[in-house]
Amino acid sequence: MRGSDNRRARRSALALAGAVAGAVLAAGCGIRSTSVPVDAGAAPSQVPCTMSAENVTTQALKGIPVQIYLVCSSQLVTVDRTVQVDKNGSDRVPVAQALLDELRRKPPAGERQAGYSTAVPEDLRVGAARAGDRQGTLRLSEQPEDLQSEALAQIVCTYAENDTLAPEGTVVLGGPGNYAPRGYLCTSEMKARPKTVPTPVTGTGT
Repeated sequence: MRGSDNRRARRSALALAGAVAGAVLAAGCGIRSTSVPVDAGAAPSQVPCTMSAENVTTQALKGIPVQIYLVCSSQLVTVDRTVQVDKNGSDRVPVAQALLDELRRKPPAGERQAGYSTAVPEDLRVGAARAGDRQGTLRLSEQPEDLQSEALAQIVCTYAENDTLAPEGTVVLGGPGNYAPRGYLCTSEMKARPKTVPTPVTGTGT
């Protein structure tokens, strides 16, 4: 019986030695506990169309707070701006030009990083109506229908939400040519799909 006990003791010792050796080898091969966090790479720094607090543009100058529409993730999204106009902001052309200036200006770095852009041409201008134009008409330096659909959608929706420019919600736009101005509405479909060519409203001097 004593010999049998000795054999069992040797087998136990060998098994223990094997376990210790395995643990040493595992440590030598760089195997780590699963409780150690694994670096899977940097997380995305910016959610599209969402700006962090430090990237929000501070409008330090005195003026009138407004919202304009920029393009982000193939949609129209509002951003805050401050524009410089006359004291009461009732003169339509300066208000329209001030908003257009913001639309055609390249968005600040923080907004660009968040995915914001503009399709409005940098040299686009806006002027007053001509004799015989429908009341409330604004004349652009390009024919509205010749603009990119996204650019026209940005202008229409930005102007449509300004009571001075569109008191009834319809934006009436003409161009430098002798074509009659047309009226446009800013619809939810236009905001969701600005690449779709905006359709003029019927019965507005087309």
